[in-house]
Order: sequence, then structure tokens, then C-alpha cells
Amino acid sequence: MREIDFEQFVAELDAAVQAHLEWTRRVLRCAVLKTSPGNEILDAGSSQRCHFGRWFAAHRDDFAALDANRIESLETAHHAMHAAIGIICERMLAGLPGESSHLDRFETTQHQLIEALAHYKTLAVGQSSQIDPLTRLPLRHRLEQDFDLLARHVRRRGDAQLLLMVDVDHFKAVNDRYGHAGGDAVLQAIAVTLRQAVRENDLVYRYGGEEFLLLMDVSSSSHAEDLTAQRVLESLRQLAVTLADGAVVRPTATIGVARAGEEETLAQAIQRADQALYRGKAAGRNRYVVAGRE
Repeated sequence: MREIDFEQFVAELDAAVQAHLEWTRRVLRCAVLKTSPGNEILDAGSSQRCHFGRWFAAHRDDFAALDANRIESLETAHHAMHAAIGIICERMLAGLPGESSHLDRFETTQHQLIEALAHYKTLAVGQSSQIDPLTRLPLRHRLEQDFDLLARHVRRRGDAQLLLMVDVDHFKAVNDRYGHAGGDAVLQAIAVTLRQAVRENDLVYRYGGEEFLLLMDVSSSSHAEDLTAQRVLESLRQLAVTLADGAVVRPTATIGVARAGEEETLAQAIQRADQALYRGKAAGRNRYVVAGRE
């Protein structure tokens, strides 16, 4: 799933719905006072120009990431609702009597729209619970599913699936010296560094505590593990985190690397990467070790 700031998404969705409630107030004034509700309601294409229409267009990919199957019905309901209320307002302003079919159409499509938006809000809230609030990285909830999807992808392309376990060295000492606020700042900086060190489609998770997991597809070249792990390691070696009190922390990390076998499960790949990680720790830390190399 593409990365979404779910808290912001939900807040903006609520704001867009609120804007439609304000839009409804203008329609009510049209009915009672016979004043125009404005061109964004009466003009053709108003569903694309209202607050929700503009916001939806800008975040269509986010809606698709949550549930692509409901997008068309949401767009249809929104457009039909605008069309129905536009006709109602035009007739009122022209002094013509209302027709129940137009009102029925408006009420039906409004219900469909609100139901669809509630569905997307539920999905966004559910996904939000799977995001680490500190690092904004996904937690391990979708890891097995993502692993299986990537496995099918690399088999089709003839590539390889790489798993990196990244463990921050001596993190307890960081917490002891700089407090949990300092430790949190270090973890946040490492999360940003890891995201920047890999490609946009590569997956980075907060696996637990001071441990991160990277999942990516690489070429089948025998050097792919070294090139990838070296790039990530060098990015971390260059990291300097300035804390609130001005102290500078230069964390290091040890990386265990495993190329997933064609029939290997996620648990098996993680176990091999963990074993490589432990060998790296025993060898002095601040390095990477590839599973299967003694």
C-alpha cells in the first residue's frame, strides 16, 4: 500500500464532508429565500469544483490505495447528487414547482455518498492503527501479505526478494544517556534515513523496539545483497541526530541480509536474516552480514 498520512486523510475527509453540509445550508436558503446557491452548485461540472470534488481529485490515489473498487460508485453518487440538487434549485429560482423524483434522487445519492465516505473513513482509521505513531512507518500487520505479494512479483520478473533486518547498536545506552525523548528522536531520524536510502516502492517497517525490517526486490545478480546493504549501511553511518538540548548522537546499526528462497516462508527468511544479524553483532557491530556466508 502506498504511504498515506491516515490521520491527516481522515481529518481532511471530515472537513470535506463539513463543507458539503455548508453547501446544503445554501440550498436551504435557496428554497426558503429564493436566493441563488452559487455557480458551484448550479453550473455544469459543479461536482468537480466543490470543496469535496477538488479534494477528492487531489487524493484519488489515496482512495484507490484503500479500496479501488468503490471509487467509481462514490464518484457517480457525488455527481448525481450535484445534478439532482442543481435541477431542484433551478426550478425553485424559476418559480416552478418541485418534483418528488428530483428530491428522491437527491436523497438517495446523498445517502450513497455518505455511506461510501463512511466506508473509506473506516478503512483509513483501521490502517492508521497499523502505523507506528513515532516513526510513521508501518508495523508488521501487513508484512506477511506484502512478502507473499512481492514473492509473486519477483518470480514473474526473474528478480530476487531481499530482506534486511536493521538493529540499532547500543540503543539502551542512548536511552540511558539522553532519555526516552532522545531515543525517540534517534529512531525517528533512522526511520527517515532508511526511507531515503531505498527506492519509493521498497517497503520499510518498524519491526519492534529499535529494530527495522526492509523488504525489496533486487536484480538476481550475486552482488545485489552487498550493493543494497552497503548503501543502507553508509546512509546510517552518515547520520548525525541533533537533540533538543543540542547534543549530537551518531547512531550505528547492524544489518542482517537474507535473499528469500523461491519456496521460503517469511518466518524462514526472517530467521536467516536474524542469524546473520547476530553474527554481525558478535563481530563488532556497525556492519552487515549476508545469510549463508560463513
